[in-house]
Parts: sequence; structure tokens; C-alpha cells
Amino acid sequence: MKRHYPFDPLIKHHVIISILLGVWVFVFLFFTEPLDVNELSNNEKLIYLPGYGLVASFCYLLFLPFQQYLYFSFKKQWTVYSELAFILTFSIVTIIIARCYYLFIVVANEPNPYTLGYMLTTILLPAMATILPIILIGRFGFGKYYEKQLDDQKIEIKGEGNYEGLRLQLNDVISIQSSDNYIEVFYLSGNSLKKTLIRNKLSVVADEFPEFRRAHRSYLINPFHFQQWKSENGKLSVILNHHIEVPISKTYQKDIKAQINSATN
Repeated sequence: MKRHYPFDPLIKHHVIISILLGVWVFVFLFFTEPLDVNELSNNEKLIYLPGYGLVASFCYLLFLPFQQYLYFSFKKQWTVYSELAFILTFSIVTIIIARCYYLFIVVANEPNPYTLGYMLTTILLPAMATILPIILIGRFGFGKYYEKQLDDQKIEIKGEGNYEGLRLQLNDVISIQSSDNYIEVFYLSGNSLKKTLIRNKLSVVADEFPEFRRAHRSYLINPFHFQQWKSENGKLSVILNHHIEVPISKTYQKDIKAQINSATN
């Protein structure tokens, strides 16, 4: 249940899913004609059936804040459990609102509306069984596409050994420190700070990735993670995310200040 599941956090893609969902619900009802839909005239179908599509779209959009809450609660990690929790709550609320739409709009003046049990077995559950696979395929497809985009944007800090290296998003790297014949890479994994030792030279990484700025002969920093300056006994330091403090040598002060001002403005 805690296994990773492809997920796309971009709201615009979920808006697309909600629109396609609404269209699919309308098409499903129009052509399958469950219950007594076949007794409606074409004009009545065009009046009432799009409402069910709007209900489905609205419910999907309604649950996007809940989705974002789950995403950040699990430290930007989406699991099978997260997906099932979203789908289950979305389905229950959609059925409730669809039932209300039927009672208060479609048959508002009818004396004998269909019971909830009959609607569930005849239309709502069969409709959900048809609709949910479409939602799952759309969500899974966008999730895989998003993860591929992220993977294509990753950088690889290589080591001198055959199996040494670290593949990360550029802005997940906070700082890199020289340590004899090794470098220590401080980076984010979700919201957690990690550190990895790689056999390489700081100068090699500095040449390969100019986005990391030399702050000291033993340090590279990512200006993206700047928090504040610190001056003590005439010595200047920079505080980065997760309270990482890096000394700034006089040689690099002008360049570092310019880069940080550029990154934060």
C-alpha cells in the first residue's frame, strides 16, 4: 500500500482530466440511456444529462485541495494508499451529489423518485465502474509523463569509480563540500536533508555545473537555497536551507552576493 505510485501535482493537468471526465459522463448517459433516460426528449437530454457531467467535473476539482494535502502530508511522495484514498473519497462524494442532483433538479416535481438503493445498483455503481478506469488511466498517464519530465531535468554528479554518482534535480542540491579526495553533497530527498560522499574533486563539479557557485576553496553553494547572511568577527558566512552554514572567502564575496541577489529578486 505504501508502494510509490506515479503522480502529477500540476493542477492544469487535473483540470484537463475533470473536463474529459464531464464529457465522458455525458456521452455515457446519452448513449446507454440508463433508467428512464430513453423517455426523455432530445432537448430534455441536453438539459439534464450535462448536469451529471458537471457534477463529476465539479467533484473532481473539489477534491484537488484534498489531493494536495495528501501529497504534502506524505512529503511529496504519492503512494498506492494515497491514490486509493483520493479515488474512494471522490467516488463517495460524487455519488451523494449526483443523487441530490437527481432528487432536487431532475425529478424535483415527481412524486415517486427512484430509491437510493435502486439508483446505486442500476446507474451509479455501473457508471462509476465505467468512469473510474478512465480517471485512473488519465491520472497514471499524467503521472508517468510528469516523472519522465523530472527525470530528464536531473543532473548527475559523477564519481571517479564506476558505480559512484548521484542523480538529482538541480535545486535539490544545497551545497557541496570538499573533503580530501572526496566531495560531500548535501541535498534534499523530499523534505529531508541527506549527505552523500563521492570520490571526485570540487573543481571538476564546479566546471561541469556553473549553476553552483564557488563560495570558498572548499565549498560550492546553490544560491537557490539562500536564507540569510551571517557576519561574525569580520568573517562573512551564508546560511542555506536546513541551517547549513558556509563560509564566504573574500575572493568570492562579490560574485556570491551578485548571484544571490539575482536568484532572490
